[in-house]
Amino acid sequence: MKGEVTELLLDWKAGDQKASEAIFPLVYARLKEIAHAHIIRERNDLTFQKTDLVHEVFLKMIDQTRIEASDRNHFYSIASRCMRQILVDYARKKNSKKRGSGQKAVTLDENLAGESASPTDIIRIDEALDKLAGLDERMSKVTELHFFGGLSIPETADVLGVSTSTIDREWKKAKLWLYQFISEQKE
Repeated sequence: MKGEVTELLLDWKAGDQKASEAIFPLVYARLKEIAHAHIIRERNDLTFQKTDLVHEVFLKMIDQTRIEASDRNHFYSIASRCMRQILVDYARKKNSKKRGSGQKAVTLDENLAGESASPTDIIRIDEALDKLAGLDERMSKVTELHFFGGLSIPETADVLGVSTSTIDREWKKAKLWLYQFISEQKE
């Protein structure tokens, strides 16, 4: 399937709309897994279901005249970024309706399945990632793929084309930097 997805992506990149229609059934299940990873970090009262988020991503990606993904892993990286953007936009809208609401601590733990993050937390993490990207693009990408995208360390390493030990090291540094950055913002 890896080769088929990459071939379809290259055709889509070249402007073949039939390729864009053929690719989504092949990647749908994996996109739902990525969407689930995003959603578990949101509040329990989130109105998005993983299917809704995947469909929003499809709409966002299909609207582009050309997709810039060069292979399957790059495609999942772009899809994960789109999910992050959709959820951050949703959090900003929701947060603007709740101005003055209480602030919660942000935990940067990849095992957050039982936890929930407030819209303010999502926005803070997004702002911190933007700042981190200016300092170290790869650490930002590692965080986006692993924390937001739900990719494992090996999958993240595969997407970025580096070793798992490099990703593990970058993730540890990113968590520390993000924790310090967010802690300073609360003071």
